[in-house]
Amino acid sequence: MPNCIVVVQFDLPKRTEELAVKGGTSTAPIYRGLAKKGLIRKDYLNGESGTGGVYLWDSCESAQAWFTEARVAELTARFGVRPRLTWYDTHVTVDNLQSETRVNGKAIEEVA
Repeated sequence: MPNCIVVVQFDLPKRTEELAVKGGTSTAPIYRGLAKKGLIRKDYLNGESGTGGVYLWDSCESAQAWFTEARVAELTARFGVRPRLTWYDTHVTVDNLQSETRVNGKAIEEVA
């Protein structure tokens, strides 16, 4: 089963680094708590074209269980604008922190 990446984007002005760090660290405990629900990683985004996050899930089912319409409504209320969610299956991951390549979440031997 492939992992799933969900890119969440809000059309908002770029925040200062200070505000971006404050926003991310204040909500990080929520996402750390989702490890048992399939969230592998979340990266917070802050750029000229908006703000948001990139979520790596163990499956699309786990991502769908989190990103319900109620959750999207909650995010819309918090940020004042409805987010755009883009969904991707990710079959191959190169993880340089773990020095491995994974296919559908499982490490493989490198092919020469």
